[in-house]
Amino acid sequence: MKKEWDQKNAPAGRTLIFCDPEEEYAQLMTEYLKKQKDLPWELHTYTDVQELLNAGEEPMSILLVAESAYCRELMQLEPIRLVVLSESGLMRWEDLCYVDKYQQADEVLRFLLDAYLEIADTSLPRLQKNLNTVFIGNYSPVRRGMQTSLALTFSQLLAREHAVLYLNFEHYAGIPELVPNAGAYDLADLLYFLDADKEKFRLRLQSIRKRIGSLDYVPPMKSGQNLLTVTEAEWIGLFRKIAELGEYEYVILDLSESMQGLFQLLRLCKKVYTVTREDRIAQSKLLQYEQLLSLCEFEDVLEKTQRLSLTHIRKLPEDLEQLTKSDLAVLAEKLLADITA
Repeated sequence: MKKEWDQKNAPAGRTLIFCDPEEEYAQLMTEYLKKQKDLPWELHTYTDVQELLNAGEEPMSILLVAESAYCRELMQLEPIRLVVLSESGLMRWEDLCYVDKYQQADEVLRFLLDAYLEIADTSLPRLQKNLNTVFIGNYSPVRRGMQTSLALTFSQLLAREHAVLYLNFEHYAGIPELVPNAGAYDLADLLYFLDADKEKFRLRLQSIRKRIGSLDYVPPMKSGQNLLTVTEAEWIGLFRKIAELGEYEYVILDLSESMQGLFQLLRLCKKVYTVTREDRIAQSKLLQYEQLLSLCEFEDVLEKTQRLSLTHIRKLPEDLEQLTKSDLAVLAEKLLADITA
């Protein structure tokens, strides 16, 4: 049995052939791939190997085949890359690459995108989108004010109705420890592709990004020292490249002073939220920060900054997805109304 799904923006000649005789798995994986936006290939699904061999498929980018269905005759189809969905956990054919069939579908997709990046000819034109991306900044010179908790709550609520990407730039973000299976790739890997063409950058972002509910995020750098080496121009280039993709309506920036060009990055934001505390030391830090903004002629950042005190929030849930049901969500809902008005 063959099923087709033609990705609207997939250029001719970019094809993923998927073959698995386990019909339920084939259907579920096909439905999962159909839900993904802007995949770079046209997808053809088969549940019968002989039908695939007889189909006369044009040369394909990737052939993804279940271990139980693999046979050497499939090499007659001349795929650029053949990937075996491993069912036994064994590498039965040394010259092939494998991906575990019984893991989460997003991990299988991430592997396929990585495999595709290695062989992709990205010189073919793509349909351009004209979506405006709004950047929302979160920064405070006062530590332990729940800046990240607020940013994550706000981002998750906003992502219920909009396409949202959350980026964390703290020296010690802690997110990999809070989110199971955060992945091996992080923000540093995305920056590595900053000079790549738009298509390769988009594919790398797809292979790196993770999800909390309906919110997309890029795992923050595991070593905060790496943040210090990224130039202001590189950060601006990253934000511009994300905006040019047209995939996100909002990008939420959880910023820190570990970034070069912090004030300039705040200037790029439509709105800046600054969490503070009421004690004298916290207020002194905030005053020094605001005076420095004025001295460096960044009064426009002050004008779009909203101070927030979260001292009335006593306890937050440990599960990040439960933040949207916490007391913090009441404040975040009010901020949403202001941003989306």
